[in-house]
Amino acid sequence: MTFQIQSFRMLTNLLIVLPIFALILTGWIARKSGALGPNATREVNRLVVYLALPALLFDIMANADPAQIWEPGFILAFTGGCAVIFGGTLWWRLAKGRHLADASIDALNASYANTGFVGFPLVAAIVGKTGLGPTLIATILTVCVLFAIAIILIEGGLQQEARRRDIAIKTFRSLAKNPLLIAPVLGALVMVSGFPLPAPVHAFLKLLGGAASPCALIALGLFLAGTSSGEAKQRLSTAGILVALKLVAQPIVTWVIAAYLLQLPPASTHVAVLLAALPTGTGPFMLAEFYNREASLTGRVVLASTILSIVTISVYLAVVGA
Repeated sequence: MTFQIQSFRMLTNLLIVLPIFALILTGWIARKSGALGPNATREVNRLVVYLALPALLFDIMANADPAQIWEPGFILAFTGGCAVIFGGTLWWRLAKGRHLADASIDALNASYANTGFVGFPLVAAIVGKTGLGPTLIATILTVCVLFAIAIILIEGGLQQEARRRDIAIKTFRSLAKNPLLIAPVLGALVMVSGFPLPAPVHAFLKLLGGAASPCALIALGLFLAGTSSGEAKQRLSTAGILVALKLVAQPIVTWVIAAYLLQLPPASTHVAVLLAALPTGTGPFMLAEFYNREASLTGRVVLASTILSIVTISVYLAVVGA
């Protein structure tokens, strides 16, 4: 009976992440077959960064219910897990001599949970509707707050070559023009104002924002199809550590914070740990490609963590008896 339950859980996890593999494979086939050329990766990614993802971020913030997203205990637990892993990975990569921009993307690889594409269907299947509120909170914290912190660090790192007095000015100018930061801020202003978005505007944002995840996954497949195997082998060890940090270390740290430090109810702790155990989302890959950093490492972390999360999440569910 126990074996059957575990098999069912692994099958559920597989069915949830299967569309992710299908979209990555679609991009890979399109590049290998010549249907899309060598410049397609960058152009598709620019579509995501400048249009689809800003629309999604604005829509998430503008339509969030302040009462629904105000769960201080859950926010502290999930944010704490992200912060420890992000900060620890950033320190480790900087100590290894990595550029601040690259180290920031590596830190994002180890802490950026795929709450949107995997989190909602997984939590709905395992926890039910009661877990969708915390999942929305985790999505906002991940794709808005954590993403914004990484962008600020990347922009600051890219200005390090300038004179010290010019760094702050140039960084601020770059951030002020970044649609991935402007969109959630504007959305938050709409949320605070209390005015609902007109139906046509909401429909437009849903259509445009809905393209963000599929296009980002196709762009990842396009990129992986153009990466040499020799280049990939050089980064396997680092990718393995980042995947372990994401799938093992982050849920453990989140569990310690939620269960022992904050002493949250078991249900809240379970949802926080489950969301922390999700694989790496496409956000780090989009930033690596957009800023022309080391995207091959990021691409493999996204792919490997998604595959391995089928096993690690199933093991977690077996341990807690969910």
